[in-house]
Amino acid sequence: MRRALTAALTTAAAMVVLAACGTTEAPVPEQAAASGSPSATATPVTVTDSRGKQVTFERPATRVISLEWGETEMLAGLGVMPVGAADVKGYATWDTAVKLDSSVKDVGDRQEPSIDSISALQPDLVLMESDDAGLIDQLEKFVPVLVAKGSDAGDNLKRMRDDLNMIASAVGKTDVATKQIADFEAALAAGKQQIEAAGGGGKPFVMADGWKQGSTISVRLFGKGALVSDVAEQLGLKNGWSGKVDKDWGLGTTDVEGLSVLKDPDLRFFYSASDGVDVFTDGLQDNAIWKSLPFVEKKQVVKLPDGIWTFGGPLSCRQFADALVKAYTG
Repeated sequence: MRRALTAALTTAAAMVVLAACGTTEAPVPEQAAASGSPSATATPVTVTDSRGKQVTFERPATRVISLEWGETEMLAGLGVMPVGAADVKGYATWDTAVKLDSSVKDVGDRQEPSIDSISALQPDLVLMESDDAGLIDQLEKFVPVLVAKGSDAGDNLKRMRDDLNMIASAVGKTDVATKQIADFEAALAAGKQQIEAAGGGGKPFVMADGWKQGSTISVRLFGKGALVSDVAEQLGLKNGWSGKVDKDWGLGTTDVEGLSVLKDPDLRFFYSASDGVDVFTDGLQDNAIWKSLPFVEKKQVVKLPDGIWTFGGPLSCRQFADALVKAYTG
């Protein structure tokens, strides 16, 4: 009888703690121990997001929803599978760094997530990038929100590390984040040595993707300051695109004629087309300007493997770095 009463009191106490965090599901002690989930007595943690807002958690968040693929990847890569995510199908196409479990619920588009779907999952944290004040206000009525910066062309690698560490602090995985970053930086250093040994050190590159509207093909260039550009430069390469780019993402847009400024015979042109729409192979095969470009004539055009997300975390960036190393050394 005493053991039963003690168990009942313990469960009741857990329900009080959980109710304060926005859920009423009681934890099963044996399951929590087996999964390594933080206990209800874990030390509170305060996290400051990109808005400068401090959010305090009584214990590391475990029921997390992510509204952007980069943060979804970071969260899952830290070992915390989200209970919900925006555009799960799109994530599976564009980001293969970390596979999501089938249990992850889709909560709508990244631009317009479903508030009802998010609320129904009873999360204790929502991760997002958007500066949509209206959306943030709606969410913060029932759940803590952390807003990641998402991109900063001033120093995107530092920004990526900051976003990862913010998420890791909120979910109690700072040790995993530290190792992940250390492994990534070690891979960059090793990759730089490999490229230099193969004679590629200091050589120019361009990274792009593209789309077709009617008969017009537009090309998006990842200029200096873009996340993948920073990765390539850490490998000892030089971004060959000097056109105008935006200050947040380091991205610029041009057409095929605009690529004619890329005259360096050593330049390699990398691009992504994970959705199966390859405008560079299928849309430009008969374009005279495209065929006359030095990197096309020298067959120095490289399509990245599908599913390398160019706005992701260290795991996606590692995939991108590995693809570049292979192109220069393979």
